[in-house]
Amino acid sequence: MAQRFNCGFSRWGRISVIASAYSSPLPPALIAPFTIVFVPEVSTRSPAAETASPGRFTLRQRIVLSTIIWAGYWVIRLIGPTLRFSVSREDGAPETVEQRPLIASLWHACIIPSTYFCRNLGMRVMSSNSYDGEYMGRIIRKFGFVPVKGSSSRNAVRALLGLRRALDDGWTVAFTLDGPRGPRYKVKPGPVALARSSGVPLAMFHMAVDKAWVLNTWDRLMIPMPFSRVLMRIGKMIQVPPDATDEDVERYQSELQSALDRVQEFADANVQKVGTPQFPYYQRHP
Repeated sequence: MAQRFNCGFSRWGRISVIASAYSSPLPPALIAPFTIVFVPEVSTRSPAAETASPGRFTLRQRIVLSTIIWAGYWVIRLIGPTLRFSVSREDGAPETVEQRPLIASLWHACIIPSTYFCRNLGMRVMSSNSYDGEYMGRIIRKFGFVPVKGSSSRNAVRALLGLRRALDDGWTVAFTLDGPRGPRYKVKPGPVALARSSGVPLAMFHMAVDKAWVLNTWDRLMIPMPFSRVLMRIGKMIQVPPDATDEDVERYQSELQSALDRVQEFADANVQKVGTPQFPYYQRHP
């Protein structure tokens, strides 16, 4: 049973290790043992902006930033290896966790177990240019993710182009569809539009945790307790045709919403069975 945990340090509720979905309409041009792996960051900013970025923060901010980064890293690094995972798939789901390219979607609440489980797969994720986005990007790099600079409110077009280039290069990109700040469990249109323009199928999953601290944040972020059981339920892939109309896009968006609701319900209902013959333990090697 998950336990509610009121955390005074609200920034934890905004640690987002998977890309946030776009809430604004997209422009027409875009619609047609454990090893720490440090990977290069994909950026949509100019070289001049990259050079100037360290000076954006005050000394106090840089100290706090460093504290958050290492605290976030060690929470995932120490708890992650103790978690007991099982993977369950619907018919038509990706055959392996490593399959790519895909446009993956999940809810914001399960980003901590997802970060550990999906480590070192080279997933491309969004990292905003904000202060919060800075520590987010640095944490996920330690787990083998590749940040793409941008956000749903600033530099959204360039960030989406970066994700599209990642798909063209054969990488998986991922979205927390109710991020960065809600509404909770509500799909946004970014992944469907990206699937239409790229031809890459949509995939979705949810991770249920049998014992977790639940932060008092908008997303009810789960921090798994050590040695908890985690059930990952992966849904059937959705292919969006390139000639899909705007009405079709709305229909596929509703289909994605239903798929995420379905895998969440399944995972929550069966997480206590992890470790049984029906849901055997799954071991992912880095």
